Amino acid sequence: LHQVIVIGHEKGHGEEFRNGGSAKPWGNEKALRYMRVAETEGIPIHFYIFTPGAYPIEDYPGAAQQIARNLYFMSKLKVPTVAFISEGGSGGAEAIGLADIRLMASRGYYSVISPEGAAAIEGKLKEGERPSRELLEFCARQLKITAEDNLRLGTIDRIVPEPPLGARRYDYQFFKRLRYEMIRATDEVILRTKSLKAFRSYALKRKSEEENPPDEFDIYVRWELSEVEIEKLLDLRSKKYRGMSRHVLGLSKRCLKDYFEKTQDVGLRLYHDLRYGLLKQGQRVIQRMIEDLSGEGAAFLKQLTEPIKSAYDLLASKPRRTRAKVVAEETALIDLPELYVSPLALEDRTVTCPNAETHGCPDIWVPDLYGEFCGVCPNCGYHFPLEYQWYLSNIFDAKSVKEFNEDIEAGNPLGFEGYDKKLALAKKRTGRNSGIITFQARIGGISLICAMLIADFRQGTVGVAEGEKFIQACDRARITKRPFLAFVHTTGGIRIHEGTLGVVQMPRCTMAVREYIDAGGLYLVVYDNNSYAGPVASFLGCSPYQFAIRSTRIGFAGPRVIRETTGEDVPPDYHSAENALRRGHIQGIWDRRELRKKLYEAFLSMGGKNLYYR
Repeated sequence: LHQVIVIGHEKGHGEEFRNGGSAKPWGNEKALRYMRVAETEGIPIHFYIFTPGAYPIEDYPGAAQQIARNLYFMSKLKVPTVAFISEGGSGGAEAIGLADIRLMASRGYYSVISPEGAAAIEGKLKEGERPSRELLEFCARQLKITAEDNLRLGTIDRIVPEPPLGARRYDYQFFKRLRYEMIRATDEVILRTKSLKAFRSYALKRKSEEENPPDEFDIYVRWELSEVEIEKLLDLRSKKYRGMSRHVLGLSKRCLKDYFEKTQDVGLRLYHDLRYGLLKQGQRVIQRMIEDLSGEGAAFLKQLTEPIKSAYDLLASKPRRTRAKVVAEETALIDLPELYVSPLALEDRTVTCPNAETHGCPDIWVPDLYGEFCGVCPNCGYHFPLEYQWYLSNIFDAKSVKEFNEDIEAGNPLGFEGYDKKLALAKKRTGRNSGIITFQARIGGISLICAMLIADFRQGTVGVAEGEKFIQACDRARITKRPFLAFVHTTGGIRIHEGTLGVVQMPRCTMAVREYIDAGGLYLVVYDNNSYAGPVASFLGCSPYQFAIRSTRIGFAGPRVIRETTGEDVPPDYHSAENALRRGHIQGIWDRRELRKKLYEAFLSMGGKNLYYR
């Protein structure tokens, strides 16, 4: 008899509290709570995914933030996990979808967005306007949402056959098959971690070829793992998700370059482990010993000399003078020369601040606003959007920005009709190959690794290329023991034209972040302008240190999506940085003009002893 914890979506018709399977933030928090129970008791988990998507509200714990917490925890969950997808709606499915084996119903769907949502974007429809049937069918085909599509893309592991019209409540033969497949998948996950497994693995493989599942299993696999087996389980899970979707990038074709980069990574790892690991650890031990001896000696001498000193002061009758302590000023942060001038500053006109009616702000001359004022209203502090080039030139030390992985470029892995032209236009207009820039830089002499999502390239949306670049930047920060900064100039979510290959970047990147933080890294996220959807609900929202530039908007879904999903309107400031701070989603709001200083202070005061400069 095996024990298992079951976590899944309830999708009843007519039950209002179930929201048609759309879990609210506290529903996903409940799922996380029982994942912890399963880990404590060492019980495997079976996830049943049947949701059109998460319910888009920002109330604590927050739709995006709770999905990010779930993914972060599931990436290193110390028990076997198996997921079955019937209806997989984007981030809502990922909230309980990071599993060791992912099964899918043959008549189900798994998608980055609903065909209706994709049609509204592709057709540029106004709010309330309904897409045509032809456009809906076009988007449904292009998104590759079926079980066969996802199996071919590698986002699921196996398909569970359903009746021709899909499974119904009384299809007992289907549920018998499903039970068999879930148990078999759990056995497979367990056996992968075992050293003695050859005959049982072969027997399980032969049983999978049978049309009718047996009533009882004649192969026994104990669902318990030792510490060594748990480590292997986590390693296999990491490799599974890190390898997911990489095949579409064509990285295997760069054999010589890949070999050189792997050799370089091994060299970097050995160098930094030796310099900042072994040698620095020994240095710290000696330093602590010297400090302890010095402190003990000073305390002992003070006990001996204090009575003599007190008697002398009494006899001499001289007032005790305290010497003023002079604290040296930090000279690391010096003002940078103006290296970048915004093109907006060249326009001879005035603009009106959005807060003019409520705060009485006068019109601002554009050359002053985008020059001396750094895009900030001098009266109320409203932050106008600025180009990402401004940050590259004014936040990091001069000539310290060195990009890497520029050759990894965004593509059209689904063959989405008409998308190649849009992608080529974005590349030509921006001179970039993807929506993310990864680079090494310095702030006040402190070396760091940065991944910057930029608005200019497809609104900073994340696809396979962006996910791969983020993961490699995260790995470089881990190897070199550098702090890792994710600067979100803007992100519009997961790129819908890449389908579920884009969706799986959520667990992939979160896995890399978890491994970086577990290795002792310092991961900071700074939001600017607009930050929404999948990235916030995964590898950005799981950071322990999240900050926003003033006037930023942060959320899971935009106001239009919320209105169309919930039927309720939201106030204009619903996604404001101030409200995100009140809800506990971020830890602070920074002024753009002080961003360089704030980051420098954060690198000095946050993070553990594993950073190279500690």
